[in-house]
Amino acid sequence: MSETPDVDFGPLQSLIGVWKGGKGVDIAPEPDEAETNPYFETITYEAVGGVRNAGIQNLAAIHYRQIVQRQSNGEIFHHQAGYWMWDRENQTVMHSLIIPRAVCVLAGGKYLGQTDADGRVVMAVAARLGDDDWTITQSPFMRENAATTAFRQDITVGKDTLIYSQTTMLKIYGKTFEHTDQNELVGA
Repeated sequence: MSETPDVDFGPLQSLIGVWKGGKGVDIAPEPDEAETNPYFETITYEAVGGVRNAGIQNLAAIHYRQIVQRQSNGEIFHHQAGYWMWDRENQTVMHSLIIPRAVCVLAGGKYLGQTDADGRVVMAVAARLGDDDWTITQSPFMRENAATTAFRQDITVGKDTLIYSQTTMLKIYGKTFEHTDQNELVGA
């Protein structure tokens, strides 16, 4: 739980903690055909607390780190870090992420109290290359060889379960590819 009880983390509150899952499926691009990688992972979400921007915007922020390993050999094939932020006044969830391939994403979406039939929080964020609000930045090499053009992540969290699916649209190997990841994790 948060060590900053006076901060309203809104729908992000349920994320705080350590999550582990071994049911992950990554479908990634290869030159000839898609590659499917079963994986396990650990995601750690830690409360940062309240953040004030320009003296008027109040956000609640949590930091996260995601480590993804192949089930076949335990090799780490994805490492990601970033922040989730909640803007209560504008009912907006934001997700900023960085992967060590020189790609950064700032995704966002409205949260209006959405829950599933079991009462778990449901959030969705998205970004698109060139979007004025929620966009993608990448190095010249990545832009020319493996450009990320869109990102979407859907998360359902609560009752000691975190389920996510994400789609990253890539222009790679002379084609557009839908790179997908999904997993179900439990609180550790």
